[in-house]
Amino acid sequence: MGSLNYGALNLIFLTFLLITIDSTALPHQNPKSNSTQINSNSVLVALLDSHYTELSELVEKALLLQTLEEAVSRHNITIFAPNNEALERQMDPEFKRFLLEPGNLKSLQNLLLFHIIPSRVGSKEWPRKDFESIAHHKTLCVDEADNHLPLTRGNSGEKIVGGLARVTRPDDVIRPDGLIHGIERLLVPRSVQEDFNRRRSLTSISAVLPEGAPVVDPRTHRLKKPATPVPAGAPPVLPVYDALAPGPSLAPAPAPGPGGPRHHFDGESQVKDFIQTLLHYGGYNELADILVNLTSLATEMGKLVSEGYVLTVLAPNDEAMSKLTTDQLSDPGAPEQIMYYHLVPEYQTEESMYNSVRRFGKVQYDTLRLPHKVVAEEADGSVKFGQGEGSAYLFDPDIYTDGRISVQGIDGVLFPMEEPTEKPASKVAPTTAPKVVAKQRRGKLLEVACSIVGVFGQDSHFTSCY
Repeated sequence: MGSLNYGALNLIFLTFLLITIDSTALPHQNPKSNSTQINSNSVLVALLDSHYTELSELVEKALLLQTLEEAVSRHNITIFAPNNEALERQMDPEFKRFLLEPGNLKSLQNLLLFHIIPSRVGSKEWPRKDFESIAHHKTLCVDEADNHLPLTRGNSGEKIVGGLARVTRPDDVIRPDGLIHGIERLLVPRSVQEDFNRRRSLTSISAVLPEGAPVVDPRTHRLKKPATPVPAGAPPVLPVYDALAPGPSLAPAPAPGPGGPRHHFDGESQVKDFIQTLLHYGGYNELADILVNLTSLATEMGKLVSEGYVLTVLAPNDEAMSKLTTDQLSDPGAPEQIMYYHLVPEYQTEESMYNSVRRFGKVQYDTLRLPHKVVAEEADGSVKFGQGEGSAYLFDPDIYTDGRISVQGIDGVLFPMEEPTEKPASKVAPTTAPKVVAKQRRGKLLEVACSIVGVFGQDSHFTSCY
């Protein structure tokens, strides 16, 4: 019995010893292994609250906060932050427009990650001019082939990053998990520069026309004869209405395209970009849903742009689309007809339309819903489309403009104006006045002749004298 008690005491003592050892070992574990929560004293929080506002906005637009949080949870980081002057005024506007396009999100991420080193490099750790000429540090830009950022010193001893950018504010922001150096210009990796050069040279969206666009006889809508070759990038010879797909009552199919087998422009990517821009912009989900899910208009628009046509989309917002009734959408092909009336086969921006209505008062724009036109006029310092209760104002200008497709947000859904029907003719025959035959008047010469003949008594021989 005593041996059993002794064994039980040993078991209790051993369990207590294991619990004590585990509890003392827990504080030595890495607290960051299971959590990526950022401290309020983090360098990322300091970056978002610092005077580098342009860089902070680019980081948020590039969706890099989660990536940087994971990097900070593993090690210290060093951020080389270009000042607002370099990102706002000194940057090429075309290059900035390229970075902010939704399709170039990867290039924007690579550009920003090229400014971040996954280690702590303060001004004291900078290579000295007397002993070390250059020091290479690997960045977070994993897609860059030459992924090493050189740190050097200039002739006068100033600190230089990447061989180009001078450090103007060394150790500007210091935090326990990293620090920020202010630099005078933007660092562009080679991969991003090559992507921009390819887009600028239009090699990815343009090509030489392989053949001339066909000519269609407007009476029979059939090919008449081959058209003469046109320069690359010129407007297509075929009218946009002949390039559209047949109506939904005939055969709902994407536009076949009037040109050869090869596209002239990457229209499908451009349509995809503007739909993604609508979703990121917010407030136009219903329109994007109609274009993608309810109709084949997105594919058809991509075919048109691929063949060289340009389009302006008058995009009703979600509040306007929610006011559509079931009767307006229940007819076969109703969503297509509604959207066709909001597609203008021209490239118009908010500035061009406003200048037109200011100059001419009212302007009529053709739509893809032939033969209906949409009327625009100036009202309250903006552009107003339509007439009466079915009018809509230009609410969100220039949501998307890439030279081929222009998207202008409006606050209402437009419908064609119904033409007034002529009144039928009345069945009561109109009263006609009796016809009065005027008596012919004799001339002065004839009256003189008759008077002379009457003197001689011969007037009875002439009927004209009666």
